[in-house]
Amino acid sequence: MGSIATRTGDQGTTSLIYGQRVAKDHPRIEAVGRFDELNAALGLAKCAQGNAALTAPLEAIQRDLVNLMGELAAADEDQQRYLDSKFGHVTPAELARVDAQIAELEATPIVFRGWATPGSTPAAAALDWARVTARRAERQLVSMRGAGLSVRDLLLQFVNRVSDLLWLLARKAEKD
Repeated sequence: MGSIATRTGDQGTTSLIYGQRVAKDHPRIEAVGRFDELNAALGLAKCAQGNAALTAPLEAIQRDLVNLMGELAAADEDQQRYLDSKFGHVTPAELARVDAQIAELEATPIVFRGWATPGSTPAAAALDWARVTARRAERQLVSMRGAGLSVRDLLLQFVNRVSDLLWLLARKAEKD
């Protein structure tokens, strides 16, 4: 493996997936960064869990985020090329999986009163941190659309549901 320090970004630019150079504050790069933060927050939440049943959904979401970040790193004109490629991407199956996990948790007796106040347990606090990080990433997707960039509806739906799932997992962690 070569050096991680390529020096190609020393002037404040980076490459999108098919080689186009853009500023490091380009909305697509900003979105990839926000989802990278979410991936790291999920890693922290996994470490805070003592329950394998809570870590499995987090690991699945982390795998989905790698695919989502790849798609976000493709320029608008390369979106279809990316979706047609060998690279993974978020599909309705991933959204259905998260929806099923939400339904399963909502069928259990999770108790909360009013607005949740994070910090009851380290595990719950880590999940709440991941949730707010997901919401920040979601807002970046909305900003991309506002700037006229292409974002599939499915990506917005997926990250919205992930945020909901993380909220439920945090409440479950408080209970457990």
